[in-house]
Parts: sequence; C-alpha cells; structure tokens
Amino acid sequence: MRRAGHLALALAALLLSEPARARAEPAALAVWEAGAWRAFWRPDRAPERWAAADSAIVRSLEWKPLAVGLEWASLRLACGAPAWRARLIIARLDPREVRLSLVFDLSRADLRPAWSIEKAPGDALLAVNAGQFGTAMPWGWVVVDGRRQLSPGYGPLASAIAFDDSGRVRWAHGDTLAAAAGVVAAFQSYPTLLAGDGVVPAALRAAGAGVNLTHRDARLALGETRDGRLLIVMTRFDAIGEIAEFVPLGPTTPEMAAIMGALGARDAVMLDGGISAQLLLRDPARKAPLEWRGMRKVPLGLIARARVPKR
Repeated sequence: MRRAGHLALALAALLLSEPARARAEPAALAVWEAGAWRAFWRPDRAPERWAAADSAIVRSLEWKPLAVGLEWASLRLACGAPAWRARLIIARLDPREVRLSLVFDLSRADLRPAWSIEKAPGDALLAVNAGQFGTAMPWGWVVVDGRRQLSPGYGPLASAIAFDDSGRVRWAHGDTLAAAAGVVAAFQSYPTLLAGDGVVPAALRAAGAGVNLTHRDARLALGETRDGRLLIVMTRFDAIGEIAEFVPLGPTTPEMAAIMGALGARDAVMLDGGISAQLLLRDPARKAPLEWRGMRKVPLGLIARARVPKR
C-alpha cells in the first residue's frame, strides 16, 4: 500500500508539472549518448522513408547475446509529454537460427484470451504476445502449425507476417496476404509502421487519415531489418523509474515508426501494446528468464525456440 501511495504521489507531481515541462522540452525523440540527449527524430522534420539505421541509436546499443540467433539490448528514450521518458527493450533474432511458432490460446469455459508469457514452454528462447485482438479473438489471418485458424482481415494499414519452416519471413501490407505456400505460422496486425524499404505510410505523416497521431501508450512492435533479422521492440514508462513501468504511457504511433526505422527496420507493424504487452527472453545457461509481464491475457503468442539441425 505504501508503494502504491508513493506511486500515486509521483504520478500526480509528474502530471501537474506537465504544462511547464512541455514548454521547456521539444517534442522530439532522443537517446542518451556521451553525457547528453541527442535527438534523432522531430515531427516537423520527419522522414518519409528510413533508408538506414540512425547512427545515434546504433552507438547507444550494447547487444547482449542470449542464444544462437538471439540477442537483446535496452536503452533510455526521451520523448514528448506526458510520457517524457521510456525504456526500450529490444530483442533481435535471426529466423534462420531459431524456429518460430504461434500459440492460439482461449479458455475452454468461456472462450476468453488465456495466453501469457507464464505459459511459455521451458525451451522458449523468446515469447511475446502477437497481433491485435478485440474482446477475445485475434484480429485477422491466423495460421498455426500450417493450418489456417482464422480468415484474413482487411484494412489499408494492416500487415501480414508469415513464417516458413526454413526461417524465411514474408510481409504483405494493405489488403493483400503474404504468399501462403509453405507457411507454418502467420498472423496479421495493425497499424503498419514501415511498409517495405523503410517507407512510413502517409496516414502516419499527416492527420485526418483515421490514425490518432498524438495518443501515447506503452508500445510493442515487430520489424524486419534489411539483413533478414527480426526486431521486437517494447516500451516501458521510465519517467520515475521501474516503480511505474506499468503506466500505459509511451511513444505515439509516428514516434514508434521512427524508432523502428532508426533501428534499421525496413518493414514494421505495431502489436498489441498497453497493458497487453509482455515479453520473455531466455538464456539457456541461466535458470531465470528475463520477463516483462503484461496485465492481461491475450489469445495469441509468438514463440522462438532453438532450431534443431535436420539430419
């Protein structure tokens, strides 16, 4: 109870000070480098396309290996009010070195979402919630173990991601699907953040296209770099330390597109964030995994395991 009281007081102080701080701090994205905040994106100079990773972010990352084909890093991000600070947790995996699968999990009694990272198998190197969902069912196309479970959804900012058994990842944006032949797992999500070769969708660059460009929330996104590796990026509120990491404040949707572009992604899509976002990372040499838990269960989980060589 004392901790909850301290948290409430800290949040009240943060929000009461918002107008003055908003005037003092520009609405830019910045990373801490060499003792100073260095901006790498501003809304008034936002690029239409990210051609390469941003050097400021690259220099700030210290990748830590977890297993063959999997590493992770974390960095602190400065953003606009009232989020102010966010912690980025970044997993980078090579789908040619790990095996990806989906878990579709609803409770038997009332068909409610039932999956969380607590259900991740013991050999999972990575587990994360996938896609978007409404009250219960995942939105859009779902393929599990090579079998279609749900039909496609449609929308201009939808993205489909499909995995085959060799580790190839296929993306399709808008009202199309990734090629279905040989797919062992697939799902859809929205909104698209980068639509092929680092292009930021027009709907994320100008208001009035049906996307809220100013809403701040805890975020989760999936992207693919130009060398074929996958990025899973989670944000946690970090303005007053870990005590308030579950507060659902963080980057806007255009800012999340910029983060993915600056990290070197060419394709990217948002996954369900807010209180749903959850991530597990495991080093097989250690007993306890790294965990960032969500506050509610979801219907779909993405799992990465070590790839066993074929005989």
